[in-house]
Amino acid sequence: MKGTLIKKILITGGSGMVGRNFLEHQSASEYEIFFPSSTELNLIDYEEVQKYLKKANPDIVIHAAGKVGGIQDNIQNPIEFLDINNCIGRNIIMASYNQGIKNFINLASTCMYPKNAKNPLKEELILTGTLEPTNEGYALAKIMATRLCQYIQNNNNSFNYKTIIPCNLFGRFDKFDPKSAHLVPAIINKIHHAKEQNMKAIEIWGDGNSRREFMYTEDLVDAIYKALKNIDSLPQLMNCGLGKDFSITDYYEIVAKVIGWQGSFNYDLAKPAGMKQKLCDISLQNKWGWRPKTSLMNGVSKTYKYYLDEFKK
Repeated sequence: MKGTLIKKILITGGSGMVGRNFLEHQSASEYEIFFPSSTELNLIDYEEVQKYLKKANPDIVIHAAGKVGGIQDNIQNPIEFLDINNCIGRNIIMASYNQGIKNFINLASTCMYPKNAKNPLKEELILTGTLEPTNEGYALAKIMATRLCQYIQNNNNSFNYKTIIPCNLFGRFDKFDPKSAHLVPAIINKIHHAKEQNMKAIEIWGDGNSRREFMYTEDLVDAIYKALKNIDSLPQLMNCGLGKDFSITDYYEIVAKVIGWQGSFNYDLAKPAGMKQKLCDISLQNKWGWRPKTSLMNGVSKTYKYYLDEFKK
């Protein structure tokens, strides 16, 4: 399948952070893109998914939909995170396969890696140990979708069913509600309010030493657009990230600097902090020939501007 030409795309999750950045990318105009909303396409309904794919007949499906959230949301709603993500992953992959769609990009998550896996995390470490319990449901669903794509391609190499495993993401169109937000947007919201209310200190869950790798979402989208022109050479399973991580306290300090808040941090050691480290090994990504371009400071600055311009209207 050398020189695969892709012109027509179906992306799930078009209203989410990755999807909206994908649709606004400078390269989007080169393609015909279908991005059905949840009212136009119910991914929970397999028959509906099959009918939609038959009608749209895309050259590739990019699966970016899912129920996502931060540590509190995952702890409180494990059933939904497992059931919903497992269902929509299975439906879109199997419907694509049964419709004979030859190209598929599945967006997974570093949550799939074992809790105690050695960092940096290499792709072959998936399913070699116990998962982090605070987001186990979400991780199991992502593992299922990833393995399904691998089985399909291994069973018939005329199918390019590839999985990209992004590190944690943040950026424009993110969620800032503290009940469902990931780390960086949650910190932005928290420190913005601390500045508004002249607070002298804010709380951090855990000791602040856990390390995370966050990439600006536009960079992931750049990688996906590269994959559209290089789907044959894209590894079947590939991490996508910075290859560099920061402590939780580092993120608080960087956001505080961007926002201009000069308070202090109190650490609640009774609260869960998740895995101690999640750093991607990006050897395959480097070999494939792609690197992110946005620094953490620049990404936080752009995201805060979006927060002020759009979210806080």
